[in-house]
Amino acid sequence: MTYSYKYPRPAVTVDIILFTNETDPKVLLIERKKPPFQGHWAFPGGFIEPNETLEDAAKRELKEETGMRVNNLEQFKTYSEPNRDPRGRTISTVFYAKISTSIAQKAQAGDDAAKADWFLLEKLPNLAFDHQKIIDEAKINKIFE
Repeated sequence: MTYSYKYPRPAVTVDIILFTNETDPKVLLIERKKPPFQGHWAFPGGFIEPNETLEDAAKRELKEETGMRVNNLEQFKTYSEPNRDPRGRTISTVFYAKISTSIAQKAQAGDDAAKADWFLLEKLPNLAFDHQKIIDEAKINKIFE
């Protein structure tokens, strides 16, 4: 598909909040291997490919960055603040899923993730992009219950 529009085209990404079904849930984060925010922690995620759905992009990015395959992802919210990504205008749709602790142990870093690790929801490191805002809104919306 080749189109030419006079309108600017923002980038489209997906982010995934994967958390455990424990009393004190843990959240899966990746340490970014590349700029921006290299060395900072973030949700697994990335840019969609031209011929895939948001859901397929979320599953692919999760697999590439953490080795995790999760089919029961649910859409949470779309974030579109104009300056949320220093690389340019980026709109991200966030997906989430609750998984068992036995499945959680299979997470391992891959692709543009230097590390993948689980953090207690109440003891998160400083997060890249607007991911702290996303976590805060996810708590308000009680997705971790």
